[in-house]
Amino acid sequence: MRTAPPVKSKPKKGFVKGFVSTVAAGVVGSALTLAVLPHTDYFQNYYPAAANQDTSSSQAAKSTTSTVRPVSTKSTSDSASIADTVEQVSKAIVGIVNYQQQNDPFFRSSNSSQSVESGSGSGVLFQKKGDFAYIVTNNHVVEGASKLEVSLYNGEKTTAEVVGTDALTDLAVLKIDAKNVTTTVQFGDSSTLRPGDQVYAIGNPLGLELSRTVTQGIVSATNRSIPVSTSAGDWETNVIQTDAAINPGNSGGALINSQGLVVGINSMKISENGVEGLGFAIPSNDVIPIVNQLIQNGKIVRPYLGVGLADLDQVSQMYWQSLPENITKGVLVMNIDPNSAAGKAGFQPKDVIVSMNGTAIANSSDLRKYLYSKVKVGDEIKFEIYRDGKQKTLTAKLTNNNSE
Repeated sequence: MRTAPPVKSKPKKGFVKGFVSTVAAGVVGSALTLAVLPHTDYFQNYYPAAANQDTSSSQAAKSTTSTVRPVSTKSTSDSASIADTVEQVSKAIVGIVNYQQQNDPFFRSSNSSQSVESGSGSGVLFQKKGDFAYIVTNNHVVEGASKLEVSLYNGEKTTAEVVGTDALTDLAVLKIDAKNVTTTVQFGDSSTLRPGDQVYAIGNPLGLELSRTVTQGIVSATNRSIPVSTSAGDWETNVIQTDAAINPGNSGGALINSQGLVVGINSMKISENGVEGLGFAIPSNDVIPIVNQLIQNGKIVRPYLGVGLADLDQVSQMYWQSLPENITKGVLVMNIDPNSAAGKAGFQPKDVIVSMNGTAIANSSDLRKYLYSKVKVGDEIKFEIYRDGKQKTLTAKLTNNNSE
């Protein structure tokens, strides 16, 4: 059966009478992007249950964030009742409404704008510390927002502040006032999942009117590699495949096991006529190091090369007609940050990168994957390139992306 690639779409707007036809059409629920993640030793820091934690004295947002404990996983244990488990976890699932500024069409002044609901999604309360509670969701749920409104289990609504986002992995962390938060979730070890394991998706399909909908399924496969396109570039993301129903609005919600531990963050599905039960979630073991870095730094620190790229097979032949006939794949350098590692290494526009440290590079996705998973800041990388049809080797010492 032919499958369609994941299609990025905005989180679903409010529930309408015609939602049944929307479900039947199999509209894509969300979009995603995932990088091979930084290595984080998250198993060494035990993450305690956060339900009904006492709140400490008020602190400034910045100082409170610095005291947040690193997130980790918890060992599985038997659960007396799936319904009881789902009921408890559901209290930690929130609705997120994304408001964006739009110009008012009835006024000609460029300063006339209003905050308009752009879409909605789901989020998961995973930690409560002091005056704040922390939520993990998808980046595409919050991207471009001028205001984020969070709906809690008890019906209360509050404004969320963005702690950090990462478009490449499609993850974001928000924080809200903790006064109405009574329950948080714990993460399980996604590496223990096997095809056939029971899982449950909890989220807000088709908007907040159907909040905390629960769907049941199994793990269809683990370690799936799905090509995706994000605002941070193309990538092949590692995901859990499940047949639990995932629909528009489920983005950022929880995929839990029978013990009530979050093993994934629901992110996308494949939608095509005749295709059913192809949903995907970001594995918890990939989520945790990103969450910890976002809380600590507000962003993900990755090696930074400093070049604009285009796949060789997607540009006009005039850019590579001087290459040897056997060179048909590679990455064309379009522009260079003069103060970056590439600038200092002597890269020039129209250089064609074909390998990094002896590893063949066929396209920009290969380059990012090698850069973000095989090397680290401070490493020296040997690039095999072609310039004006002649082979050259350039060496670049990688910096980080803090200056981006």
